[in-house]
Amino acid sequence: MHHRLKEKVLESVSSVLPITVIVLILSITIAPLTPGALILFIFGAVLLILGMGFFTLGVDMSMIPMGEGIGVQMSKSKTILISLAVCLILGILITVAEPDLQVLANQVPAVPNPVLIFTVAAGVGIFLLLAEVRMLFQIPLSYTLVFFYAIVFLMAFCTPDSFVPVSFDSGGVTTGPVTVPFIMALGIGMASVRSDKNSNSDSFGLIALCSIGPVMAVLLLGIFYHPSEAVYAPSEIAVIATTKDAAHEFITGIPHYAGEVTTALLPIILLFLVFQLLFRRFHRHQLLKIVSGLVYTYIGLILFLTGVNVGFMPAGQHIGAAIAQSQYKVLLIPIGMLIGYFIVKAEPAVLVLTKQVEEISNGSISQKSIEHSLSIGIALSVGIAMLRILTGISIMWFLIPGYLISLIMTFFVPQIFTGIAFDSGGVASGPMTATFLLPLAMGACEAVGGNILTDAFGIVAMVAMTPLCTIQLLGLTSRLKDHLPPRQPRAKEEMEDCILYFDTED
Repeated sequence: MHHRLKEKVLESVSSVLPITVIVLILSITIAPLTPGALILFIFGAVLLILGMGFFTLGVDMSMIPMGEGIGVQMSKSKTILISLAVCLILGILITVAEPDLQVLANQVPAVPNPVLIFTVAAGVGIFLLLAEVRMLFQIPLSYTLVFFYAIVFLMAFCTPDSFVPVSFDSGGVTTGPVTVPFIMALGIGMASVRSDKNSNSDSFGLIALCSIGPVMAVLLLGIFYHPSEAVYAPSEIAVIATTKDAAHEFITGIPHYAGEVTTALLPIILLFLVFQLLFRRFHRHQLLKIVSGLVYTYIGLILFLTGVNVGFMPAGQHIGAAIAQSQYKVLLIPIGMLIGYFIVKAEPAVLVLTKQVEEISNGSISQKSIEHSLSIGIALSVGIAMLRILTGISIMWFLIPGYLISLIMTFFVPQIFTGIAFDSGGVASGPMTATFLLPLAMGACEAVGGNILTDAFGIVAMVAMTPLCTIQLLGLTSRLKDHLPPRQPRAKEEMEDCILYFDTED
């Protein structure tokens, strides 16, 4: 066990190190950080590395077996209504518990918090149910996505402008580090019972549909509540004079995030207990492994969330503001792209997704190729987000063509790539995006005097959109490669003949 934990921590070092180095270089060049903010950032990076190590090991041991077990049992159920009811309840429970949803609710004061939270939760529950229906009736994912996104964009035109970016951001926010591994494993379990040719590709796509529900729910509230605007309250940055002050910030932050993680994990644990009592699916040895895995997941998430919220958020805000106030504000675009390229590797759920993709495809879709496509996608999205901050261009000029291209591509790429691409959108926009990229955009937006609601918000929506295109592009190239005849190594053969001729001459 210690060997596996060490392996996971080393994995997370390689994920977190690039972004840490970029921030340190920026802090001594174009965007000087105060000593306090820098100390918080370094402390945060250490917690991030440890947290990711514990979390990924815990997910392998607990979340994935739990999700797959429930998924398999649901697919074996004789009555469809029971499995659909489980999907609905499961979707609502895990969404209500998602910590990022509380943050979103505070940014929309025109709508009471409980109303927003339960509307979004109902959106996820209904769409998880629809995802199960799609798998049962083997409806192609591309048709489902085109149908629902058409409704989403029609609704967006009926909603107040200042409310649209928050609506699209909510799609990324609700698929957090707790829900993603569990829902993905549920899909794999549900599809594993089938033996048809589409069973592998159908195991992806649950996150894709669960990301549409919250967008629709918040747009619906925008239409009926007529909120004047969504408001943003910038987080207060503590004044840090000594390393002891920095340590105090983390020590006081840990109980808060421990409470959040407890709330997030509790519904899944209770549901699993009920499931185990009813079906007795797991043996004693497996149960012990799951329990110890949940402990690892719990410790990992507390360390991770404390690290990013206390350490990374102030650094993001400072760097964004410093670059935007300098005479080189145009550098926001390339620097944003560089940060975007590396930051996605530090998202905990991304490691879970890429590993599961490699396993389901029996290694034909490698972890590295998905990571690379995701990184390119996020780099593009952060570049566009920074361009929007500097110019004030409406997000719709990017969202409509982006989704249109990605939806058209769904008809030309292998179905498994469509599922992976649309799942990646929800996975990539996790806590690193919310606590580093969003403050970076807000700091920059405030410094250039832009509208935080229409210009800075929407970065999560962009991060959730671009992987849809880049990963499907990967699928398109793999399909084209399959159709190309093997290249004849003619030149090489001729060269060998030449060498042979000269050898015999000698």
